Amino acid sequence: MPTTLEAHFDGTTIVLDEPFELKPEMKLVVTILGEDDEWEDWRYAAKKSFARAYSDDEPEYPLEKIKEFNPEYEGN
Repeated sequence: MPTTLEAHFDGTTIVLDEPFELKPEMKLVVTILGEDDEWEDWRYAAKKSFARAYSDDEPEYPLEKIKEFNPEYEGN
């Protein structure tokens, strides 16, 4: 399962900002965001949006709240 971790470059090595067990030969993808502070704002906004969208306390939506049913939906 892919996992996104925050990290920084200390001038010598890439350092994870939170603990995570890495195993030898584990595949990684590294994205360099650059030095622009705007990236920090975008990352923060994206992280908050994902947390809201995929939270465990997602409310249940009863069928009577649906205004227009999809006739092609197989669950009907």
